[in-house]
Amino acid sequence: MVNGADTIYVEQKGKLTRSPVRFDDEAHLRRVIDRIVSKVGRRIDESSPLVDARLMDGSRVNAIIPPLAVNGSTLTIRKFSKDALGVNDLIGFGTMTPDMADLLRACVQARLNILVSGGTGTGKTTLLNVLSSFIPNNERIITIEDAVELQLQQEHLVRLESRPANVEGRGEVTIRDLVKNSLRMRPDRIVVGECRGAEALDMLQAMNTGHDGSLSTVHANAPRDAIARLETLILMAGMDLPLRAIREQITSAVDLIVQIQRLRDGTRRVVAVTEVHGMEGQTVTLQDIFLFDYSAGIDANGKFLGKPVATGVRPKFAERFEELGIVLSPRVFGGNQEWLR
Repeated sequence: MVNGADTIYVEQKGKLTRSPVRFDDEAHLRRVIDRIVSKVGRRIDESSPLVDARLMDGSRVNAIIPPLAVNGSTLTIRKFSKDALGVNDLIGFGTMTPDMADLLRACVQARLNILVSGGTGTGKTTLLNVLSSFIPNNERIITIEDAVELQLQQEHLVRLESRPANVEGRGEVTIRDLVKNSLRMRPDRIVVGECRGAEALDMLQAMNTGHDGSLSTVHANAPRDAIARLETLILMAGMDLPLRAIREQITSAVDLIVQIQRLRDGTRRVVAVTEVHGMEGQTVTLQDIFLFDYSAGIDANGKFLGKPVATGVRPKFAERFEELGIVLSPRVFGGNQEWLR
């Protein structure tokens, strides 16, 4: 994160630290930015003072220059691991527990529609990548992203990427265009990197019209907020739908919300796995299956000692596991779960 020629920060282990490295001056920083964006076929100048693009190694780069950046040119680069993190890595980091991983694997195999919810930089894309790894190899997967970040290993994979408008303001291809087009490509699964606009409506319609097992992410701070965020995004489609119809669409489309959060100690943890249960009147009802145990406190280094624990609640979709012959250990949901034995 370059906040001007003499102010550079890096994120290490979830914490921001200031780097001793500096640019010579503003002109030096501008030359570096120009070299970076020109290599990806983009340009940055006063008429087009911001760029958001993907580098050849998959890193995300965002650059913004004066007059929009008041304190000088700003450059942000998000780098990703060359080797995709797997479920065992997330268990090792404490992001999730083995029982939660077993449940999420079963949910993906049972073709539940799953939404990963979290704030910026919480690890939504990484978690989506891990969930996608549970998809069987014999299914056709279409991924749709603003900038390609997912690292799926399956053989039958089609990757689509949106495109911004050119200098003349033409040629834009949005996520919504790609979602609509993907429905004509005979997908078994649609994986949308992030729902951030009107494409949320098309995504929900796909989930409701036979494309079970679809996955996506959304920016929200809690499962309940994720529902409200989806409502807002659908309203952005300009279809003038009544709120009850929107909520019914969401309830019938989304089966599970996985909430991930970056805690104060810099660690990323799954803090809730929540079933979208149904509707009561005008309200979407949610049911928590796993919740993070904050009551365990923190250790001497300020690290959270808690972990996600099962609430002991039987999810409604467990019946689908039984129908498909998916076997889960009785301990996964906690409590006395005779129905799983």
